[in-house]
Amino acid sequence: MTEPIKVYTIPTCSDCNYAKRYFTEQNVSYTEYNCSENAKYAEEVKDLTGKQIVPTIVIDNKVFIGFAENLKEISEIIK
Repeated sequence: MTEPIKVYTIPTCSDCNYAKRYFTEQNVSYTEYNCSENAKYAEEVKDLTGKQIVPTIVIDNKVFIGFAENLKEISEIIK
């Protein structure tokens, strides 16, 4: 990975919290972008995905919508 992982979240999203906990447990640094605190982050998600959906995770310019359904591919990238 060449730059930190970006995780776009909202506080009430269980999949977002799962993603953050997973990255922490794997000792993988990430930057959280809370879309409910900053509308700019919500716009970035819409630009990336065409939707307003969290978690949106960006790893080396690869965009993942959701975490649990992408866990296998994400775990292969971060290892």
